[in-house]
Amino acid sequence: MRKSTPTPLAGRTAVISGAGSGIGRSLAQRLSLHGCPLALADADGATLAETAALLDGPKLTRVLDVRDRDGQLAFAAEVRDWSGAPIGAVFNNAGVGFAAPFAAGSSGEEERLMSINFDGVVNGVRAFLPILLEQCDGAIVNTSSIYGLAGLSNQTAYCASKFAVRGFTDALRQELAGTGVRAITVYPGGVKTNIVANAHVHADLDDGRSAEELTAEFHARARTTPEQAAAIIHAGVDRGRARILIGPDARLFDVLERIAPTQTMTVLGALERLGHRRSA
Repeated sequence: MRKSTPTPLAGRTAVISGAGSGIGRSLAQRLSLHGCPLALADADGATLAETAALLDGPKLTRVLDVRDRDGQLAFAAEVRDWSGAPIGAVFNNAGVGFAAPFAAGSSGEEERLMSINFDGVVNGVRAFLPILLEQCDGAIVNTSSIYGLAGLSNQTAYCASKFAVRGFTDALRQELAGTGVRAITVYPGGVKTNIVANAHVHADLDDGRSAEELTAEFHARARTTPEQAAAIIHAGVDRGRARILIGPDARLFDVLERIAPTQTMTVLGALERLGHRRSA
């Protein structure tokens, strides 16, 4: 039976993919302070070890590519045997970026992005959902993006992957009604992470700027820190939210998509120009 109020995450096991940096690392740090045993995965063993070194509580770490379905299934079985506490939430957080005009893009890059950003989420749900259903409790928390709320130029592949996460999670939520298991979609706006530094950017878009310069520009415009994002996600899960918007830009995108779905970017462009004039 579905519980009337969600069980708080404190003291319950949390599974986090993409835990080596950014929002995933900040979530791990926050939930560790709240007494959560942590099962952490990342494709980068070095950054995963750095995250683990920051944590004092119980933790299980595995170097794992979320595209590896069998690896995800094995990780879920290991977590089931390892954890002494019920799983409170599975955060399918791993993701990568790619920016290119569609006509100039690479099908290989697009397939790689989709396999990580969307197939990786599906693999994580496939692996851990049976455990949550046995518990009749817990949350699947899938990371979409503001690019899963609105389409942006030069982001066809990224938007497709994040819209896919959104649609998949919305449909899954309906299927899970009455089971006690929740499906939650997270929509980060600009968060000061390494996603731009690690993203593949087509040469037509970088204007000769280095990855460091692109990252610095992104961080200057991003409104939210990973620590703030982790706090918002934690609070949203505990409060039973089905959609968690992170940052003022995410809230703005959400409103514009509701009231002017075909004019979102036109309105945003006008607001940006107005801001520049006021600054001048």
